[in-house]
Amino acid sequence: MTEYAVVIPTLVRDTLADCLAALAAATGPRPAEIVLVDDRPDATSEPLEHPLAVLGDLRGRTTVLRSRGRGPAAARNTGLRAVASPWIAFLDDDVQVGPHWCEQLAQDLADAPPDTAGVQGVIAVPLPGERRPTDWERGTAGLARARWITADMAYRTDVLKQVGGFDERFRRAFREDADLALRVLDAGWRIHQGRRTTRHPVRPASRWVSLRAQRGNADDALMRRLHGPDWREKAVAPRGRLRSHLAITASGAAALALAAAGRPRAAAAVGAGWALGTGEFAWARIAPGPRTRDEVTTMLATSVLIPPAATWHWLSGLWRYRDAPAWQEVAS
Repeated sequence: MTEYAVVIPTLVRDTLADCLAALAAATGPRPAEIVLVDDRPDATSEPLEHPLAVLGDLRGRTTVLRSRGRGPAAARNTGLRAVASPWIAFLDDDVQVGPHWCEQLAQDLADAPPDTAGVQGVIAVPLPGERRPTDWERGTAGLARARWITADMAYRTDVLKQVGGFDERFRRAFREDADLALRVLDAGWRIHQGRRTTRHPVRPASRWVSLRAQRGNADDALMRRLHGPDWREKAVAPRGRLRSHLAITASGAAALALAAAGRPRAAAAVGAGWALGTGEFAWARIAPGPRTRDEVTTMLATSVLIPPAATWHWLSGLWRYRDAPAWQEVAS
């Protein structure tokens, strides 16, 4: 049997107990060690005794470490430094592994050829069957198609150390997994899709969650610096709407500038372009959804705010990481 560790970064959300209970109930070879990395920034936070209680006999194999609110990449590196097993299976604290996950993981690792550094799990996102999914639910469902996500991802421990682990400049749970995978692939290793299954429920979120998600555009700017302008093709990452957001924001800014300069006709013409672009964006999000009053209101409000937010975070990321060298330059 191939020995493995499980590393779970956590903010100690309500989902953690379900995550640990599913792991404890899974049949098959047990993890040699479990490392929970508490990434809450407050050093005086309550201990994890309640969620740990569901681990049963795995409690004795479990270590709790702190990473002081430095983000999931830093939390995973904290776990990486603590384990001795040849493989690490990373899980997010809001997933639930399948009933035979331990058995399937052990088989995935046993089947991995010597040139394989990572084996990804199969992610399933349950969606409501009685209605069309909301914008947030559709976004979460996209995780089922994502490459190399650390919601359930196993890596050889020595390979992670060889490439320097996760890049801790990625402070959110976004792109840090793709960046690591590209570095692993560039180092000559392979990553395979495994057969084990893990469930990723859609967690509750506020109506502004899509607006906060625009911070990821700064991470995209870092990916461009690290992996070149073709990083999306390398990472098989959808291009998204950044170009449209830039154009809409430019139109809105130009309309305001023209109005301030006393040119109302030009401002109206340019403003019409802003309105058309914003309306198209809003409808593209409303049309496939449930179209309830609350969902439509949320889509209208956030569709106005997302283009300038995306533009701001993209430009701030370009500036912040303007001197960041490509990762190969650092490695050499």
